[in-house]
Amino acid sequence: MRSRRLLYLPLLVAALSGTAPPLAAAPAAAPVDDIELAPYKMLRSLQFVQDAVVLGDHSAGEMQRFILGTLDDRLRSADASVFEDPRNVDAAFIYAMSGGNPKTLDLLLSRDVDGNFDSRIADLLGRYLSGKGTLVAKSLGELATEYRQTKIAPYLSLVAANVLIGRDLDKALKFYDWARLLSPGTLVEEAALRRSLAVTVEADRSADALKYASLYVRRFLHSPYASQFADLFVTLIVKHFDDLDHQRVLDTLTFMDVERRREVYLRVARQAAIDGKNELARLAADNAKALAGTADDNEGALADLYGGMANIPTEDVAAVMQRIASIPPEMLTPSDRALRSAAEAIAREVLRSPEPKSSAQGDALSNDTSGQGASVSEADVSAGQPGQQDPSAPSEPSKPSPVQEAQAPVAAALKQDDPAFSAFVEQGRSRLEAIDGLLDEEPNP
Repeated sequence: MRSRRLLYLPLLVAALSGTAPPLAAAPAAAPVDDIELAPYKMLRSLQFVQDAVVLGDHSAGEMQRFILGTLDDRLRSADASVFEDPRNVDAAFIYAMSGGNPKTLDLLLSRDVDGNFDSRIADLLGRYLSGKGTLVAKSLGELATEYRQTKIAPYLSLVAANVLIGRDLDKALKFYDWARLLSPGTLVEEAALRRSLAVTVEADRSADALKYASLYVRRFLHSPYASQFADLFVTLIVKHFDDLDHQRVLDTLTFMDVERRREVYLRVARQAAIDGKNELARLAADNAKALAGTADDNEGALADLYGGMANIPTEDVAAVMQRIASIPPEMLTPSDRALRSAAEAIAREVLRSPEPKSSAQGDALSNDTSGQGASVSEADVSAGQPGQQDPSAPSEPSKPSPVQEAQAPVAAALKQDDPAFSAFVEQGRSRLEAIDGLLDEEPNP
């Protein structure tokens, strides 16, 4: 069925543009340009092309824009009597809800002196298309229920669900389900599935989200909007991996071809490594590596990078760092090169040996009030240890400790002439002086 649709597309464009060749045995007829197609017939052509797009024919995108423009011209130039046919009224409403020009609907309503258009739908759609749909969410839901047995029902259900998300998520999901049920295999079903997945991922409803993801993979994997689905699916796996049914996740992935499956594994590994979910990152990187063509291709290099990041906290840090450093830079994107630099910096800090005696340790010994620090220093000096300082040697300025370096900006800020801070200090000093005065009045034992 899908292949037959795609074969008809060139004939459809020719008919709409007036360039279709005449049939050999057909009698002479009026040119196609002189035939004014009814809006509802042109709408069928638009729906035909839109469904072909989401089923995988990305070349039909240009055709979709062409038909939208042609239908817009037809609606604007149509006589008022054309809309005595309810099918043409529905076509105008569906056109507005299918990415058409909202001003065209306003123009048609201004010419509607016979009341062919339902003013309630027109008013609510006008508010929705102007970005004020949340104000009329309840009314849109009621209209979608009222018009459920009509041609515009799937589109009204989709619009009602979009505006109900922030108010009643369960009701919004039911309207998305109605849109899918009333218009299977179409752009409406694709949009409803994708939006259902998005809102359930955001609401942390992982079981529902996995259900919608599984349905989307089965039906619209070749849609031009599948990249948005991939983003949502990766977020779902990384965010809720512990809560998901892992077998269902694997079953969902089996509906993808090898290339798409590998891409999902790589993206999961990358995000999991960044989020610190090392076990998931290693698992996804290993699966991506197994699906990579050769050991030195880009996908294999990325799998090594993400898996190596996850292995930095393990005992074999040196080998991990060596493997990450061996990845050719040209195999990585700029963002992945920055990620590798960060991973190498972390690995170097893990491998760096601690200094025997840091300046911070020296400060701790000099401030030791227990006497243990002083006895150690005296023993070192009396025994002539290498650490003893030669009095004749030129003195070097002492290096500030890390704590002092961290406190320097704070101290500098406090020295500034800040009236509020000065008042606070003066108030504290006055209280301390008052306490000292009370202590002086106490009898000396």
